[in-house]
Amino acid sequence: MRPPARSTLDARFPAPARRPRGPLRRRVARVVAVAALVTGTVAPATPAAPSTAPARTVLVVALRAPVTPATRDILRRAFEAAATGRAECVVVTMDTPGGLEASMRDVIRAILNGPVPVVVYVSPAGARAASAGALIALAAHVLAMAPGTHIGAAHPVALGAPSPDETMREKITSDAAALARSLADRRGRNVEWAERIVRRSASSTAQEARAAGVVDYVVPTVAALLDSLDGRVLDVAGRPDTLHTRGARVCRIEPTARERLLVRIADPNVAYLLLMAGLFGLLFEFQHPGAVVPGVAGAVALVTAAFGLQMLPVDATGVLLILLALALFVAEVKVASHGVLGAGGAVSLLLGSLMLIDSPLPFLRVSPRVIVPAVIVTGGGFLLLAGLAVRAQRARVRTGRDGLVGARGVARTDVSGVGTVLVRGEYWNARSDTAIEAGRPVEVVAVDGLTLVVRPAPPSAEV
Repeated sequence: MRPPARSTLDARFPAPARRPRGPLRRRVARVVAVAALVTGTVAPATPAAPSTAPARTVLVVALRAPVTPATRDILRRAFEAAATGRAECVVVTMDTPGGLEASMRDVIRAILNGPVPVVVYVSPAGARAASAGALIALAAHVLAMAPGTHIGAAHPVALGAPSPDETMREKITSDAAALARSLADRRGRNVEWAERIVRRSASSTAQEARAAGVVDYVVPTVAALLDSLDGRVLDVAGRPDTLHTRGARVCRIEPTARERLLVRIADPNVAYLLLMAGLFGLLFEFQHPGAVVPGVAGAVALVTAAFGLQMLPVDATGVLLILLALALFVAEVKVASHGVLGAGGAVSLLLGSLMLIDSPLPFLRVSPRVIVPAVIVTGGGFLLLAGLAVRAQRARVRTGRDGLVGARGVARTDVSGVGTVLVRGEYWNARSDTAIEAGRPVEVVAVDGLTLVVRPAPPSAEV
C-alpha cells in the first residue's frame, strides 16, 4: 500500500518531530537538567524564596587634624566610597582647629555636588569645629554636635609675608562672609550667625548653636545621631533623599598608610625636624665623602620636608638664617674661633627656626618645645666637634719623627757619645752629650736621621 501524498502545506510547514520515548527520552531529560543547572538558564521548578534586602550602611570618617590637602583627600575618598557603595550617608566626626582655605573649599565643593548626604558631627566632648571646620560644618546636609563642644571663630587669617593691607584684608573677609552666608542659606540655617563667625570671630557652644538655629541635633553618640536621622528627608543635589539610618551597619573609613604619612608630614613640627635632619645629613656627607648613608638619608629627609613645607607659609628669611647657621658651624670646625662662630651659628639657627613658618595660627607654627631642643642638640653637637678638633690640633704629636721627641726609654748599652737605647719597643742608635750607664732611663730630645739624641731621664720617670 502506497503512503498518502504530502500536501504542499505539509511540505512548507512540516510537523514537529516526535519526542523520544522510553529510555531515550529519560536520558535526554537528564542531559537537559544538568545543562540547566550548569548554565542557570532554566527557572527552578519551585518559586525561589524572596531575597533579603541588602543591609543599609552608614560610613563614618574622622577629621581630627587641620584641614590640609592630606585630610582633604581622606574626606573625598570617603565621599567617593559612599557614592560607589550607595551608603545612606557619610558621618564626619570633626575636631579641627581650622586649616587651609584651598583645601576647605575643595571639601565644600565635594559636599555640595556629591550624591550622598554628609552629616558633620562635632565630637567628642571638648572637640571644636573652628575656622575652616566651621564652614565645612555649615556646608553639611545635617550638622550635629555633642554636648560640651563648640563651633565658630571663622575669621580668615592671612598667612605668609608680606601682610595684606587693610583693603585686601577687607576683601578676604567679605569673600569668606559671603561663603558662610550662602552655605547657611542653602541649608536653612541662621545666616546672621554665619556672618558673625566670620566678621567677629564669634563662637557658640552646642546648646547656643542649637538655639540659634544652626545645629540640627545635640546628641551624645553616633548611635543616638543615627536614630535621630532616621526618616529625615534631605535635598541632595536637587533631589529628595530619605534617610534610613536606624539599625544601619556602621563602617568606619580609616586612613591608609600613605594618608597617615602625609598627615604627619604636613605637621609643621615634623616638617621642621625633617628639614634639620636633611640639611645636616647632606652636610655630613659633604664633609666625609663616601659615608653614603648620611647623604642618602639626608636627601630623602630633605625632599620629604619640602613636601610638608610647600603646604605651609615658609618665610625666606628663616631659611636663609638656617643656611647661615650651617655655614657658621662648618667654619667653627675649620677655624679656631674659640667658639665664637659656633655661638653665632646657634643664634642664627634659633632665629631662623622661629621665623621659618610665618603664621599667626598656633597649629601652623613650629612649637618652641621642638625648636629649643633641636637648637641645643645641633649647636651643642657642633661645639663639641669643634672642641675636639681644637684639642686634636693642640695635642702633642705621637707618631712619626716628631712623635719620638719626649719619648722615654732605657739605655741598653753605655751611651758615652754613641750607644743603643730601647724606645717604644724598638732599638735605636743613640748619642748623648752626657755619659749614660746601661739600664738608666733616657729621654729623647731630638731625632737626627736614624739616631736619637737622648739625655738622662729623672729616676722616677716611667718607661
